[in-house]
Amino acid sequence: MSVNYGSKRIVVGAHYGLRDWLSQRVTAGLMALFTLIVLAQVIFSKGPIGYDKWAGIFAAQWMKVLTFTVIVALLWHVWVGIRDVLMDYVTSLVWLRLLLQIFTIVWLTGCAGWAIQVLWRL
Repeated sequence: MSVNYGSKRIVVGAHYGLRDWLSQRVTAGLMALFTLIVLAQVIFSKGPIGYDKWAGIFAAQWMKVLTFTVIVALLWHVWVGIRDVLMDYVTSLVWLRLLLQIFTIVWLTGCAGWAIQVLWRL
């Protein structure tokens, strides 16, 4: 006897659909906007660009908050991409996929800590 559960489907794998697609586009858009803002500040600055100019660009609190937001967006963007690649291509060894996902999370957390430390040290 089969049980009919209607139109509900259980989705497994990297098929999260619109949510992942949208998060990739939103984070990419935010990173592109940030790049344009930094480029505008560099292009319109006078004199040679050295450490003092770069430190000046990132010294303002609004720029630190925007940079922190972009760091979080970058980490989310990378996580979604790597997770989808691992779920699509590491299919036969579940333990290897899990190990690689854990490594990715640890690595991204370390990168976030380092980036925030650099950002707030300016």
